[in-house]
Amino acid sequence: MLGIGAFKQRMPTPETALPGRAMALPLINRHFVHGRPLRDAFDGYRQVQFGMGCFWGAERLFWNLPGVYTTAVGYAGGYTPNPTYEEVCSGQTGHAEVVLVVYDPAVLSFATLLRTFWENHDPTQGMRQGNDLGTQYRSAIYTTSDAQLAAAQRSLDAFQTALREAGHPAPVTTEIRPAGAFFHAEDYHQQYLAKNPGGYCGLGGTGVTCPLGLSV
Repeated sequence: MLGIGAFKQRMPTPETALPGRAMALPLINRHFVHGRPLRDAFDGYRQVQFGMGCFWGAERLFWNLPGVYTTAVGYAGGYTPNPTYEEVCSGQTGHAEVVLVVYDPAVLSFATLLRTFWENHDPTQGMRQGNDLGTQYRSAIYTTSDAQLAAAQRSLDAFQTALREAGHPAPVTTEIRPAGAFFHAEDYHQQYLAKNPGGYCGLGGTGVTCPLGLSV
């Protein structure tokens, strides 16, 4: 028997996904916390996208790391171009809620970003995170280079071993693949917990430490 929310935990196909729109959603291109752009070429920096469930708490986690130039929340990994939040929540776009992290590799290592990712959510829950159910809440890493992709895959293996040794038998379900299109979410989602300090944050890890030595 299918449980409540089972429909939204199934990925649509390209043929069944919502059509979306050609024009990007309006965006105030200024980070609420530090004023840097949310959309740019970001020359001299590197980028990666992390899905950890609800993107509000995940974004705050990363914008506080030294070496992160900027962050933005958005939708990635699906089919619908320029989707709205309501469309993503319908389960008919295929997108995950993700945080775009733009960072300076001379200051912040990719290994530190991976460790932050693995230790601050539960990557074994499939199309959910805690009580948040749906394809948009899946665990995901969308990389922007071959080196990032290889490092992310190695880190998954290492964290899976650490989970098993700590008594967590469930397999890691994190989706790892090269990044496709990233669609910025609506303005009110950007830096949400800076604008709403008492707002919802669904982050919660497994309590297992990610092994060291996850360098690119």
